[in-house]
Amino acid sequence: MIDQIAAGEVVERPASVVKELVENAIDADASRVRVEVREGGLAWIAVTDDGVGLSPADAHLCLQRHATSKLTGAADLMHIATFGFRGEALPSIASVSRMRLRTRLRGAQGAGYEIRLDGGRVAGEGEVGAPEGTRIEVADLFANVPARRKFLKAATTEWTHVADRMTRFALALPGVHFELQRDDRAPVVWPATAEPLDRVAAVLSEPEARALVATAYEDASAHVEAFVSTPEHTRPNTNGLYLFVNGRPVRDRLVRQAVLEPYRDWLPRGRFPTAVVFLTVPTERVDVNVHPAKWEVRFAEPRDVHRAIRRAIRAAIAERS
Repeated sequence: MIDQIAAGEVVERPASVVKELVENAIDADASRVRVEVREGGLAWIAVTDDGVGLSPADAHLCLQRHATSKLTGAADLMHIATFGFRGEALPSIASVSRMRLRTRLRGAQGAGYEIRLDGGRVAGEGEVGAPEGTRIEVADLFANVPARRKFLKAATTEWTHVADRMTRFALALPGVHFELQRDDRAPVVWPATAEPLDRVAAVLSEPEARALVATAYEDASAHVEAFVSTPEHTRPNTNGLYLFVNGRPVRDRLVRQAVLEPYRDWLPRGRFPTAVVFLTVPTERVDVNVHPAKWEVRFAEPRDVHRAIRRAIRAAIAERS
């Protein structure tokens, strides 16, 4: 029951599961991540990575609440550089689904290890053939919590949320090879690249990428790198805003406001830019532990960060105006 209550904060829908599992893969030093979903993730989700993998003991440990290898003490909360750190995701997901975890430690000889869970309880385990890395399958999300299941949307809507999450991961991490497969369709593939703009073009579109202007600004508070549209290229909503803080996708109000403010004198009411904004802030000056889904952050020097973003965006607009 406790895990199911905790799952309500961590796992809202299939896209939440995808987010947590992909974040674990990235934290495990994966260079390739494959995500597969059926029926928008309502029926089945699988995330496969080539990361460091887990020993059998660690595979068991990661399914325990608040078991994390990413924090060694309270002071580490002031320097969070990983996506995950609370140790809540896997036990929360397992408690409201049927889960299969298959893993093999990088460099380990012999077989891998598999643990199968049903509603958070171990239903079976043992050695299996497995490549290095980890594969986690999640089936029948919220089947044992009907009150939560009935609030999920149609498969098409849930797929849209999954695709949005993966789009943001792909933009944030151009050096990682991503694959995303929906049902039996051909997968979307985003090959790894050293150039962020190449990944922007692959994720959005070539024409949209060509309409973006690269800009950068740095001071003591933050480093800003962004690709933003000029005033003549607009859209009717804010869906084209992709905002990242220390590589983490966010929907932070302050960052969003700082991006939009320089456009106010240029865009008509109801029109918005496309912007891919990467903000890097010293880890001790930003708190990512303020929202269950980590969408929001808190800056030690919000006014300085706001100013840095504005200056970067204004420089891009001035260059093309």
